[in-house]
Amino acid sequence: MFENLTATAVLPAKDLDRARRWWHDILGREPVFADEASGNLFYDVGGTAVLVYLTDFAGTAQNTAFNLVSDDLDRDVAALRSLGVVFHEYDFPGLKTVDGIADMGGLRGAWFSDSEDNIIAIGEPSPEMQDLAKAMRAGAAG
Repeated sequence: MFENLTATAVLPAKDLDRARRWWHDILGREPVFADEASGNLFYDVGGTAVLVYLTDFAGTAQNTAFNLVSDDLDRDVAALRSLGVVFHEYDFPGLKTVDGIADMGGLRGAWFSDSEDNIIAIGEPSPEMQDLAKAMRAGAAG
């Protein structure tokens, strides 16, 4: 069962043209497939297919919708800021950001919203977590 299973992230967009510009201008991505008649754009992000689709429900979720994994959070946060990205500030029990970045005991992360108000996280896992992720990718490839 599931021998040939793949996964796709799904993000809603109220304005597909605006979303396409954001993906290009901020994340440096072009769609690998676009079916604009149905309102679907597919992007490749680190080997994961991301479907951006047209719907009036975009931006209504108040949780992280998509997660990016970085090997250098400070570098990538600075690059995103240089493109105008504003990071969310949180102060909850167990989660506090300082200048947009939270240190969660071995995992550092930051959150921002895309052009459609979807919340995107970017995190830098501990070296142990990075090794585990590499092993998982190698196992999936082999």
